[in-house]
Amino acid sequence: MSRILIVEDDPQMLRAVSINLRARRYTVTAVRDGSAALRSAAASPPDLVILDLGLPDMDGVEVVAGLRGWTTVPVIVLSARDGQRDKVRALDVGADDYLTKPFGMDELLARVRAALRRAHPDPQAPVVTTDAFTIDLASKRASRHGTPVRLTPTEWHLIEILVRHPGRLVTGSQLLTEVWGPGRDKDTNYLRVYMAQLRAKLEHDPSQPLHLITEPGLGYRFDP
Repeated sequence: MSRILIVEDDPQMLRAVSINLRARRYTVTAVRDGSAALRSAAASPPDLVILDLGLPDMDGVEVVAGLRGWTTVPVIVLSARDGQRDKVRALDVGADDYLTKPFGMDELLARVRAALRRAHPDPQAPVVTTDAFTIDLASKRASRHGTPVRLTPTEWHLIEILVRHPGRLVTGSQLLTEVWGPGRDKDTNYLRVYMAQLRAKLEHDPSQPLHLITEPGLGYRFDP
């Protein structure tokens, strides 16, 4: 499982984030200052860093700069500093994302998943083929009867989730949260519109889909 380094001097925050990540089977290393963070990252390179800016021995921006001297590991900043100048400074020096305290744990976990996906794409991702369309997960290409099909980023995200779980129901709230983020799990109209667009682009007969199946009141399922 992915290794996550948390750099946070608030013991309650450190404990809460660590518990939630470990509950989702991430391997967690927790430190409370910038020097310890840089030593830990050098000794055992993490897959992701979650970093507070207000550290006792140095500014978190210095930690980002130190990491960027030798690694491209994703860095998510957690900070009570909500000014645009602070955010721009952290992002300019090399942070990948910035979350202002207080924050929702679900939102942090969603950003962790997204950062890890971007940083570690699956080089062995399969090619999924049906009698109507083909989805190449490695190259992020879709085709219908051999003809390339252009999917928008949102359409691609939806079809990728579904084809990675063949035959399994994926609830509407799961899709909404994964694609649009926490707090959007009730926006079912978005989902219906995008699923209709996917069927129009990929299915033989969009009005009678054979592969992108609606489970009324529950969600969607991909039948190979």
